[in-house]
Amino acid sequence: MRNALNLSHNAPPGTSREGRAMQKGQQTKTAIIDVALSLATQMGLEGLTIGAVAEMAGMSKSGVFAHFGSREELQISVIREYHHRFEQEVFYPVLLLARGLPRLRALFDNWMQRTSAEIDSGCLYISGAAEFDDRPGPVRDALASSVQTWMDALHRAVRMSVEQGDLDGQTDAAQMAFEIHGLILACHYEARFLKSKTALSLAQRSFEHILRRYGATHAPLAPGDAGS
Repeated sequence: MRNALNLSHNAPPGTSREGRAMQKGQQTKTAIIDVALSLATQMGLEGLTIGAVAEMAGMSKSGVFAHFGSREELQISVIREYHHRFEQEVFYPVLLLARGLPRLRALFDNWMQRTSAEIDSGCLYISGAAEFDDRPGPVRDALASSVQTWMDALHRAVRMSVEQGDLDGQTDAAQMAFEIHGLILACHYEARFLKSKTALSLAQRSFEHILRRYGATHAPLAPGDAGS
């Protein structure tokens, strides 16, 4: 109780010895996750080992192990960090926009921007799915949960567009979300694996086609579609 009183009345938060140690420990853990995430996007989650991360971070294996008690825990922490950054870049910015088609368009545009940036580095959702699609366990569960959370957000964006009258009232939100997701997967595959120079523009045009097919109001023609 004395320590608690001392912390409350005599020392600003984070200035006690214990507080500084905890802060330093958290900073170190964050730095390790940054290194591990960079490694995972290049080599996949399976390429993530305590030894490889320690070498890249310039630490000892025991130093990394002190923050992550197992390779599995490290992998899950990386998945959570990747998901956090994905949400920060793709999802949260659209909440400032009006509900309906503006949010749905922004979601897709943000997603495309991230896809474009990941053509060289790789997408952890896609590479992780290839690695863990048939391997049950906590790592697969964490990865699948992250992807499902994002798909649920996309589904809600479509449903709100219907509710706002921006899409046809008979729109099947699950079907439309499935088709949009398929565009991103195809775009990533063709751009990263087949080295297609037109994958990004084709995906954007295909998104406009989907919007028009589902009765989007004020959906402009995609470039090259005039008169079609």
